Amino acid sequence: MARNNQLELLFNAPAPDAGDAAEPLPVAAAPSLGQVPDSGAGLDAIPGPAGAASPAAPATPAAPPLAAGTPGIPGERAETSPAGTAAPKGGGPGPGFSLAPSSPLLQVPTPCPPTLPDGARWRVVQAPQQAIGFILQRSRRRSIGFVITDDGLRVTAPNWVTLKQIDEAVLEKSRWIVTKLRAWHDRKEQLALSQTRWQPGGALPYLGKRIVIALGSHDRHAALAGDADQPADGDLLRLALPADADGPRIRDAAQAWLQQRAGVWFGARLGHFLQVSGLKIKRWRLSSAATRWGSCTSDGHIMLNWRLIHFSPAIIDYVIAHELAHLREMNHSSNFWAEVGHILPDYEQARDILRRHDPASLPTF
Repeated sequence: MARNNQLELLFNAPAPDAGDAAEPLPVAAAPSLGQVPDSGAGLDAIPGPAGAASPAAPATPAAPPLAAGTPGIPGERAETSPAGTAAPKGGGPGPGFSLAPSSPLLQVPTPCPPTLPDGARWRVVQAPQQAIGFILQRSRRRSIGFVITDDGLRVTAPNWVTLKQIDEAVLEKSRWIVTKLRAWHDRKEQLALSQTRWQPGGALPYLGKRIVIALGSHDRHAALAGDADQPADGDLLRLALPADADGPRIRDAAQAWLQQRAGVWFGARLGHFLQVSGLKIKRWRLSSAATRWGSCTSDGHIMLNWRLIHFSPAIIDYVIAHELAHLREMNHSSNFWAEVGHILPDYEQARDILRRHDPASLPTF
């Protein structure tokens, strides 16, 4: 029996701009969470032994708009004279994926650190975008310098420069400063989520939001204390475990719930896109691949990585549209990207965010 052609969407795989031809992604064997039947019709999920449930057919969840974040670069500097003539070194980073996306319209918190360096003082300037708090240090340098550290913004100024001049320099560079502070803040959030504490109070990314682990549910099954289709930051994931459950049990129960939700959500979104596109598939299933988000074979078998459930709905929609487009174009040509755009208009932002995402920021199971 001839082997089916298969295309995969790899983690961090570069993707061309819409309309540009691309080299096909490498062909590789499919990851396994269970065997895919050779026959069958309809939109079925075939979960593996990890406990992913077969998706029901809920009402198609609505995808909230994308929100972009930026990966932080602690230690990046900008220089300016007291008159504020020099531009920051390098351009600001492009939008990146944040597991807890924050709208660019939201203010970035700039709290005063618990301790300040010797001789330093805390100062706050009201910029047009928001209030900017920073650590001010004096030195013998000849210009005012800005650096984003693990404590936030640090401004170093010559001893002879007045506070008014320093404030004016901060105001002049406020757009750059807020961009870098947002990048720093998002990076801290990603690192915190990648180091999930498998205990009550630990945070998990789910559909782009941060939900919080809680134990002692009186229900027989785990449940989110909120709308599982439209979660909010801080919603409690109540696991059906005793209050003294250890870390591995908590981790396994959380993973089982996330996989079950992945089956339900992906099934609903697949159903939606199959209906609007007129495409048909034989089967789909969840995967736990380490290096790919999804794959599609020429005979209509689709695999979607259950870890996509960590992302915002718009990212999940993009991956599904990407794989469905391979049913018509088993390549990454300009025709393929046109097909993706036909299934999911304005997919480019979600694609670019996923391309820049660091898989290491996801929780370790």
